[in-house]
Amino acid sequence: MRYYYDLPKQYTLLSGKTHICDHPAYDRCTLYLLDGKGLAVIQQRFNPIDKSTIWTEIDPWLIDEIFFNKRFKQYFDKYAGPPNIDIYPTVTVRQIMWGVRLKPLPKEPWETVFDRKPS
Repeated sequence: MRYYYDLPKQYTLLSGKTHICDHPAYDRCTLYLLDGKGLAVIQQRFNPIDKSTIWTEIDPWLIDEIFFNKRFKQYFDKYAGPPNIDIYPTVTVRQIMWGVRLKPLPKEPWETVFDRKPS
Protein backbone atom coordinates (compact mmCIF):
# COMPACT_ATOMS: atom_id res chain seq x y z
CA MET A 1 0.00 0.00 0.00
CA ARG A 2 1.38 3.41 -0.93
CA TYR A 3 1.01 6.50 1.16
CA TYR A 4 1.35 9.96 -0.28
CA TYR A 5 1.92 13.42 1.08
CA ASP A 6 -1.26 14.97 2.51
CA LEU A 7 -1.88 18.67 1.99
CA PRO A 8 -1.83 20.59 5.30
CA LYS A 9 -4.70 22.83 6.31
CA GLN A 10 -2.27 25.63 7.24
CA TYR A 11 1.24 26.37 6.10
CA THR A 12 3.88 29.10 6.28
CA LEU A 13 6.43 30.46 3.83
CA LEU A 14 9.58 31.12 5.84
CA SER A 15 12.45 29.56 3.94
CA GLY A 16 12.56 29.17 0.15
CA LYS A 17 11.86 31.86 -2.40
CA THR A 18 10.79 31.93 -6.03
CA HIS A 19 13.82 32.48 -8.25
CA ILE A 20 13.58 33.63 -11.87
CA CYS A 21 16.44 32.58 -14.16
CA ASP A 22 17.40 31.61 -17.73
CA HIS A 23 17.79 27.85 -17.26
CA PRO A 24 17.12 25.85 -20.47
CA ALA A 25 14.53 23.57 -18.76
CA TYR A 26 12.67 26.12 -16.60
CA ASP A 27 12.40 29.84 -15.94
CA ARG A 28 11.16 29.75 -12.30
CA CYS A 29 12.11 27.57 -9.36
CA THR A 30 12.03 27.49 -5.56
CA LEU A 31 15.47 28.44 -4.31
CA TYR A 32 16.89 27.49 -0.92
CA LEU A 33 19.94 29.59 0.06
CA LEU A 34 22.30 28.82 2.96
CA ASP A 35 25.86 30.01 3.55
CA GLY A 36 26.40 31.28 0.01
CA LYS A 37 25.22 28.04 -1.61
CA GLY A 38 21.87 27.40 -3.21
CA LEU A 39 19.65 24.54 -4.34
CA ALA A 40 16.90 25.03 -6.92
CA VAL A 41 13.87 22.75 -6.63
CA ILE A 42 11.38 22.39 -9.51
CA GLN A 43 8.01 20.72 -9.97
CA GLN A 44 6.28 19.74 -13.19
CA ARG A 45 2.91 21.29 -14.10
CA PHE A 46 0.37 20.21 -16.71
CA ASN A 47 -1.52 22.54 -19.06
CA PRO A 48 -4.77 20.75 -20.03
CA ILE A 49 -5.50 23.18 -22.86
CA ASP A 50 -2.57 22.21 -25.08
CA LYS A 51 -1.53 19.04 -23.17
CA SER A 52 1.96 20.43 -22.44
CA THR A 53 4.04 20.37 -19.29
CA ILE A 54 6.40 22.92 -17.81
CA TRP A 55 8.84 22.91 -14.89
CA THR A 56 8.27 25.65 -12.34
CA GLU A 57 8.51 26.43 -8.59
CA ILE A 58 7.16 23.90 -6.09
CA ASP A 59 3.80 24.08 -4.33
CA PRO A 60 3.89 26.64 -1.49
CA TRP A 61 2.78 24.16 1.21
CA LEU A 62 5.88 22.03 0.49
CA ILE A 63 8.50 24.77 0.87
CA ASP A 64 8.80 24.83 4.67
CA GLU A 65 7.86 21.16 5.02
CA ILE A 66 11.02 20.28 3.09
CA PHE A 67 13.22 22.98 4.65
CA PHE A 68 12.40 22.14 8.27
CA ASN A 69 12.81 18.40 7.75
CA LYS A 70 15.61 17.00 9.94
CA ARG A 71 17.38 15.50 6.89
CA PHE A 72 17.24 18.66 4.75
CA LYS A 73 20.61 20.11 5.83
CA GLN A 74 22.43 16.87 4.99
CA TYR A 75 20.73 16.70 1.57
CA PHE A 76 21.40 20.40 0.96
CA ASP A 77 25.10 20.07 1.81
CA LYS A 78 25.43 17.16 -0.62
CA TYR A 79 23.73 18.75 -3.65
CA ALA A 80 23.78 22.55 -3.23
CA GLY A 81 26.44 24.78 -4.71
CA PRO A 82 27.30 28.30 -5.82
CA PRO A 83 25.48 29.77 -8.82
CA ASN A 84 26.84 29.43 -12.33
CA ILE A 85 25.61 32.54 -14.18
CA ASP A 86 22.61 32.82 -11.81
CA ILE A 87 21.72 29.11 -12.23
CA TYR A 88 21.95 26.93 -9.14
CA PRO A 89 22.21 23.11 -8.91
CA THR A 90 18.72 21.75 -9.51
CA VAL A 91 16.66 18.82 -8.22
CA THR A 92 13.02 17.91 -8.74
CA VAL A 93 10.54 18.00 -5.88
CA ARG A 94 10.23 14.22 -6.06
CA GLN A 95 14.02 13.77 -5.76
CA ILE A 96 14.28 15.99 -2.69
CA MET A 97 11.21 14.44 -1.05
CA TRP A 98 12.73 10.98 -1.45
CA GLY A 99 16.11 12.33 -0.30
CA VAL A 100 14.76 13.72 2.97
CA ARG A 101 12.40 10.76 3.36
CA LEU A 102 9.10 12.61 3.07
CA LYS A 103 6.10 10.83 1.64
CA PRO A 104 6.08 11.57 -2.11
CA LEU A 105 3.42 13.41 -4.06
CA PRO A 106 1.12 11.12 -6.06
CA LYS A 107 2.61 10.51 -9.51
CA GLU A 108 0.50 11.84 -12.34
CA PRO A 109 0.28 9.97 -15.68
CA TRP A 110 1.64 12.98 -17.60
CA GLU A 111 4.79 13.41 -15.48
CA THR A 112 8.25 12.94 -16.93
CA VAL A 113 11.49 12.45 -15.01
CA PHE A 114 15.13 13.38 -15.15
CA ASP A 115 17.03 10.13 -15.71
CA ARG A 116 20.01 10.86 -13.51
CA LYS A 117 20.64 11.72 -9.91
CA PRO A 118 22.03 15.17 -9.19
CA SER A 119 25.83 15.09 -9.12
